[in-house]
Amino acid sequence: MTPPTSLKPPITCHVLDTTLGRPGANIPVTLTYHGTTTSPSSTSPPPTFTATTNADGRITSWTPQSTTLREIFDADAGTQKFSLRFDTAAYWEGRGVEDFFFGEVEVRFLVREGARGEHFHVPVLLGPFSYCTYRGS
Repeated sequence: MTPPTSLKPPITCHVLDTTLGRPGANIPVTLTYHGTTTSPSSTSPPPTFTATTNADGRITSWTPQSTTLREIFDADAGTQKFSLRFDTAAYWEGRGVEDFFFGEVEVRFLVREGARGEHFHVPVLLGPFSYCTYRGS
């Protein structure tokens, strides 16, 4: 079950395994905040959030809890930089697939200051030798 929009974190994602036409369940995902395009990178480790895709291939909450992500999302001015890293090797190996090319998929994206009230959903369509992503709704 998907949480109400007011309880959703500002960034979510999901994976679809295109070889099966089914959700990509149990894929570890890391969301990393890389600061803004106008502020230099800090020497401290960037804030990261982790989760594993559910049976529907979706991430609907992050650890630590999404309130921390919401605070980061709302606090910094300017265009924010984020990345999502999907541990696809663990997924393929868990399915018994030995021949795959992308052991990790990283999607980097920007959240512009004027778009902060919007929800950002990043779907990944995944195969052993390809992937595709886009900004979903």
